[in-house]
Amino acid sequence: MKVEVVGKNGFTPSEANREYAAKKLAKLENYFDESVELEARVVCKVYPKFHKVEVTIPTKNAVLRAEVAEQDLYGAIDKTIEKLISQIRKYKTRVKTKSDKEGIKEIFSGNFDAESLEKEIIASQLVRNKQIELTPMDLDEALKQMELLGHSFFIYLDKQTNKTNVLYIRQDGDYAVIETR
Repeated sequence: MKVEVVGKNGFTPSEANREYAAKKLAKLENYFDESVELEARVVCKVYPKFHKVEVTIPTKNAVLRAEVAEQDLYGAIDKTIEKLISQIRKYKTRVKTKSDKEGIKEIFSGNFDAESLEKEIIASQLVRNKQIELTPMDLDEALKQMELLGHSFFIYLDKQTNKTNVLYIRQDGDYAVIETR
């Protein structure tokens, strides 16, 4: 696998950073057919409170992409690789259970443990169902409620529009709102 590691936001990856990313990405080669030539682009960004790692692996019929923000660069690389492995497993399951696009099966290798995947899928299923009562409020009130609860998102009924909105914290730490129609 060819690995390109670049930095952004004033960050220049060291040789140790490059080697670590290449070593971790080598784990992904086990999931692909040996005849497939892979190229991975790793973008490392530094922010005041965290590091962000984005990995993109374009293949013939699919693009694998994962992005993780962590306080530690190496931790972000590790979690990004975990996300990519999860995506590959999910995609391989779809390929096995459905006849997806022509050529997708050729990308992935036949070494696939269906039993461990089944356990992973069962573990990731819904674990809680919660009902809420929407209270009319403005954006500032919703933001205060979300911060008081310590949640990463908050659903509320907008006072002015009388529509359900979702307030959430983006990965970069900023706030955003999803407005329903």
